[in-house]
Formats: sequence, structure tokens, C-alpha cells
Amino acid sequence: MDKKQPAPTPKSGPKTPVRGLKVRTVNLLMILCSCLLYIVLLLATFRAAGDYRDMVSATDLYILCQQEAAMVSDGSDYLTEQVRSFTVTPDLVYAENYFAEANTTRRRDQALEQLNGQASPQAQGYLELALDYSNQLMGREIYAMRLAAEAQAMDIDALPEEVQAIQLSEIHQELAPRAKAEQARELVFGQEYQAKKQLISSNIDFFLTDVMGSTQRGQQQSVDSLERSMQLERILSSVLFLMNVFIFAMIAFLIIKPLQVYIKCIREEKMMEITGAYEFKYLALTYNDIYEINTANEVLLRHQAEHDALTGIMNRGALEQVKEVLRVKGQPLALLLVDVDKLKLVNDGFGYEVGDRVLQKVARQLKESFRATDFPARVGDDEFAVILTDISAGQQERIEQKLRNINEALLNPMDGLPQVSLSVGGAFSPCGYTDDLYRLADRALCQVKESGRCGVVFASSPGQR
Repeated sequence: MDKKQPAPTPKSGPKTPVRGLKVRTVNLLMILCSCLLYIVLLLATFRAAGDYRDMVSATDLYILCQQEAAMVSDGSDYLTEQVRSFTVTPDLVYAENYFAEANTTRRRDQALEQLNGQASPQAQGYLELALDYSNQLMGREIYAMRLAAEAQAMDIDALPEEVQAIQLSEIHQELAPRAKAEQARELVFGQEYQAKKQLISSNIDFFLTDVMGSTQRGQQQSVDSLERSMQLERILSSVLFLMNVFIFAMIAFLIIKPLQVYIKCIREEKMMEITGAYEFKYLALTYNDIYEINTANEVLLRHQAEHDALTGIMNRGALEQVKEVLRVKGQPLALLLVDVDKLKLVNDGFGYEVGDRVLQKVARQLKESFRATDFPARVGDDEFAVILTDISAGQQERIEQKLRNINEALLNPMDGLPQVSLSVGGAFSPCGYTDDLYRLADRALCQVKESGRCGVVFASSPGQR
């Protein structure tokens, strides 16, 4: 017992009043102060949020201006692209596309309508000037289309009304068809046309520069105001932090101390005691130990469940899971069905231990010959399968060469093991694993066996003969 603990106060009242801070009183004062500070902090956050919204609005305006400038530029460039295409290859589609943009899509006009005076008058003036230059070019472009159409002796009545309404100058009317075509291309490819296009681009750049300057000024003002708000928030947060430290100290004395007794009881009930550990560290270490053990057990069990005990590669069950995943993914792949030829003769003549070593060697050859993203598996006593992912029929020769190399190594062993060979049937699928893929590979494997084993045959893709 703590010798400094005061004796219980008699019901009749203490002879000497107990002096000191009461937890209830201190908590009440801390709550009142915290509420007051919270209100002030909340107001500061509202102010900071307003400053932030101003920054976002300025940024959004700049993004909007960029989008509208891009619409004017893209619309103008699209008209240029279509009229140039028409003068080079007179096709009504280009003329129809041109007037669909000019009269229906109207990206250039819509850009100014959507901007709706949100930019400064000076900035908007630049964009309007760019649109005016673009509109001025339209007369030149429509005239060029009329020239190109007459150069190719096209049916004028089939052209859009705007082109039909154009009257060629007497000089151009007297030109030969080839000269008319060259003049039409000069109108939309020449230096004068390029100069006017440059005026459009320059005014769009002036527009963006003006908007950028306005945005930066607005953002700087918002940043300065936001910095003041953040400074006030830091001061208030520091005060709240000190108050929380005081509250946490009291909680540690009144609440955490009893918990130490409970932790000691937990330690006594454990079979192994971890010395020198703090209560929470103790709990964390205990949990981590259990977690590591469980994780190791899960890894071991998963490996045993998914891998063949003899060869160490995937077993049939794991391969079936891979098939289901690849069935959903739909990526191009290949399936190889592999039989070890005459393994029974090895088992009968040399013993099952040698036969097991041969199977291990085959598994190792398959695993090392193919990529890490492929899936070799043992699916029977002398049967293997390999799923090759992200591969097409164009790589068939490379696969066949790898299998020939494997057979070469198996037929010329350097490790004292008996000779064996592999019979392989394969099939490709452009859209993931299918049931038909296995049937085709199995049919190909049968062809290899019927032709004397020790070879590779690929079946036609599903749907082919």
C-alpha cells in the first residue's frame, strides 16, 4: 500500500480539508478550453478552406481557358486539315466534314460561348481575334475547294451550298484543270495561308499568357491568406497538443497503470516468458511471433498443396486453378501436353528410384527451358503439361526448338541416367484457356505417339482445320 495515500474521510467530514487538483475539475476545465480552441480552430479552417477554394477556382479557370483555347485551335486546325485533304484528293467526305465542323460542331464558336466572359476582357479579346482570323481564312478555304472541284470536273451540284455559291475569278476560270488544282493547293498550303495560321496561333498564345498571369496573381493572394490561416492553425494546434499531453498523462496514471496488472497476469499464463518487454511491446511481439508461425505454416501448407512432392513443380490441382484464371483473362497462350516416353522400361530396368530421378530431370528441364511467367506442371506419373502465357502461333518454331533441345539433352545424358525422350502435343489459343484447347493438344500428342514418339506436333488453332 502507498504510505502517502490519505486515510479515508469520515462520513462526518474531514477535520482538515483535502487540498489538491481534482481530476473531474481538471477534465472540466480541459474540456471547456478544448471547446473554445476548437471553435477558433474551426473558424481558421473555414477561412483556409475559403482561400483554398479561391486557389482552386483560379486553377479551374485556367484549365477552362486552356480547354477553350484548345477548342479554337483544334477547330481551326480541323478545318485546315479537311480543306487541304480536299484539294489533294477531291472527295466529298472532306467537304462534308469541313462544313459539319463549321456549321454543326462549331468548336471555335462554342469555346467563346462557354468562356462567357470569365477571363479578363484583354484575354478574351485575344481569343476573339484568333476566331476572327480563322473565320477570315474560311473564305479562302471555300474558294480553294471550288477551284479543286472544277479542276477535277466534279459535279458542282453535289458540293455543299457554300461551295456552289462561290464564283471563280475570270483569271482562275481560264486556267487549265491542272493549274486550277495547283492554285487551289497554293491557297491552303502557301506562305500567305501559313502566315494567317500563325496569327491565329499567336493570339491563342497571347490569350493563354494573359490568363496565366491573372491566375498566378490570384493564386499568390490566396497563398498569402492561406499561409496566415495555417500559421494560426499551427499555434492553436500546438496549444491543443500541450493540453492533450496533460490529459494523456492523467490517463496513463489512472488507466494505464491498472492495465499493467492485467498484462502481468497474461505473462504468468504464458508458457514462454519474454523478458525485458514493455506491456504493449510484449503484446506486439507475442502477436508477431504467432503471426510468423501461422504465416510459415500457411506457406508450407500452400506449397505442399500446389506442388508435386517429387519434382517440385506445380501439380494437377494448381494447374487447374491456373487454367480457370487464364480462362477469364482471355490472353493468348499455348498448351503443351508432354509424355515421358517409355518411363515404364526405365522403372522396370533400373528401378523406381532412377525413374524418379528421370522425372525430376524432366521437370527441371521444362522449368529451366521456359520463362518464369509460364506454368510447367506434373499431371500424372509420366505426364507433364506446360501453359505458355502471352504467346502466339508465330513463336511456334522457337517453342519446338526448345523442346528439341530438351530431347537432345535427355537422349544424350551426362549424369549417368538412362536415355528417355519426350512426346509433345501443343495447341495455341488467341483468347485464353478453353476446353477445346486441351482437346487439340491431346490430338496432337496422339499424332506424335502414332508416328514413333520423341517429337513435337502442334494442332491447328481452335476454329481452324
